[in-house]
Amino acid sequence: MTFGWLVFGRYVLNSTPTWVEQLALLLICYIAFLGAAAGVREDTHIGVTLFRDMLPLKARKVVLISIDLILAAFGATMLIAGITLMRFGWDTLLPMLNIPESARTLAITSCGGLVMLFAGLRGLFRILSFGSWDPEAQFKEV
Repeated sequence: MTFGWLVFGRYVLNSTPTWVEQLALLLICYIAFLGAAAGVREDTHIGVTLFRDMLPLKARKVVLISIDLILAAFGATMLIAGITLMRFGWDTLLPMLNIPESARTLAITSCGGLVMLFAGLRGLFRILSFGSWDPEAQFKEV
C-alpha cells in the first residue's frame, strides 16, 4: 500500500512522497523479526536434523531441550541488546518520518522477548515431561 501511494503521488499528483521508502523499511523490519519469532513458536525455523534424528530417544530429548534453552538465551540476548539500542536511539529521529529511531529497534526487542518466551516455555515443558514425552509424536499420522 505504501508503494502504491508512492506511484500515485509520483505519476498522478506529480509530487513524490519522500516518507514512503522509510516507512517501507520500518515495516520490513517488523515483518522480518516478528516472522522469525512466529517461526520459533511454530517450530519451523531452519535446522539440520539429520544427526539429531539418528540419536537414541533419550539423547534426542536432551538435544531438543538444549536447542530450546539456547534459543531462549539467544532471545534474551536480543531483548537486552534491543532495550539498550532503544535507549540509545530514543532522542534520534528517523529521517522523513519524524519518529524516534527506537521505533525501528522495537522490532528487535519484541522479537527477542517473544523468542525467549516461546523457546523457554517449550524447553520448560520438555523438561517437565521428560519421561513421558515422545519427540516423534509430531510426525506420527493421526
